[in-house]
Amino acid sequence: MWWTYRVGWLEALKTVVKVIVPSALIILFNIKAGRLLFKSPVIGLLSALPTSIFIFRGSLPLVSYINNWIENKINKYDDSEVIDTDSVPLDD
Repeated sequence: MWWTYRVGWLEALKTVVKVIVPSALIILFNIKAGRLLFKSPVIGLLSALPTSIFIFRGSLPLVSYINNWIENKINKYDDSEVIDTDSVPLDD
């Protein structure tokens, strides 16, 4: 909550996405790989460090895409309704 108060809810949401998406991909991959290779998901989770670096770097484009999508949905600003005007001093 403090982080949300400090930076705003949009930045806090983007930070949560940056943490949750790679973490979920790392956990899912290592559980599946552990079950496939070692017949135990626990060993797959223990072997997470080497693969987590590659998965984290590989998930950066996905995280960037999600964050851009969130930002575009929030900041949908229609410029067609804006009227450009010139300021005129009161003396004129």
